Amino acid sequence: MKNKTVILKHKLRVKKTYRYSILLLLLVLTNYVSAFPPNFTTKEIKFVSEGVSLSGTVFTPKNIEAAVVIVHGSGQEKRMTDFATTLANNGIAVLTYDKRGVGESEGVYAGPEVGTNNVDFSNLNLLSLDASAAVNTLSKSLSNNKVPIGLIGGSQAGWIIPLAAEKNKKVKFMTIFSGALITVKEQLRFQFYTNGDKKFWDTHSEEEARKHVFNDPNKYEFIDTNPNDVLSKLSIPGIWIFGGKDIQVPVKLSIEYLDKLKSTGKHYEYKLFPNLGHNTAFSNDEEPMKDVINWIKRQ
Repeated sequence: MKNKTVILKHKLRVKKTYRYSILLLLLVLTNYVSAFPPNFTTKEIKFVSEGVSLSGTVFTPKNIEAAVVIVHGSGQEKRMTDFATTLANNGIAVLTYDKRGVGESEGVYAGPEVGTNNVDFSNLNLLSLDASAAVNTLSKSLSNNKVPIGLIGGSQAGWIIPLAAEKNKKVKFMTIFSGALITVKEQLRFQFYTNGDKKFWDTHSEEEARKHVFNDPNKYEFIDTNPNDVLSKLSIPGIWIFGGKDIQVPVKLSIEYLDKLKSTGKHYEYKLFPNLGHNTAFSNDEEPMKDVINWIKRQ
């Protein structure tokens, strides 16, 4: 009986010691984190675009080297705080907001994600007006009016960003991940052809893909958008990041159009990551984001 009592007391002491150790560890970690505060501050904001109130967050680094507005891809996108945090930790001020009709933003979200309502020029143009209004809001929040402001985003943002840059002269540069330099209808033909097959490029040729891009019948009828029309008019620098295994955007074709624009004197650059797919910004490879951050700081 005495042995059982001794064992029980020993177990209780072990549990108390363990709990004390955990509390001590938490206290140490808390002090460690507080000793290294974030490199930026955040502020919740609201701004008006085309009569609609949009909600977002401004990330302000201690030492600002550049500033960007994050433009959404397709889908019901809320503000992209993780993306903004990465940029802010590297000295880039950010405004990220909930897309209209999503999260805390008012208005109507145009859907479905792939369909007439979402990709019609009227909707892309409306979203570009939202991005332009966000640029004006970010500009007002900066204490230094000499900080260059740009637009950053991926996928569908590849059509929206040039439209916004054309509208707003405060936009000094464009950063686009996996954005198509073909028309919306052509991109959809390619996307329907690949049908989400991750091994598509193992079984299909570039020639076959282009044949479908230019000749397949359209599944939707809507007012099309050709990004090259706007890109040919802009004089600001831009960089595109592509993944060689992209099955949503025909990368080689897009690069050819980009090369044509460069040959006319446009300050456009691109970098191709052969082993990446469409999601170049948030892949396991850190190089695309590092390259973009370094490029932005040079603007």
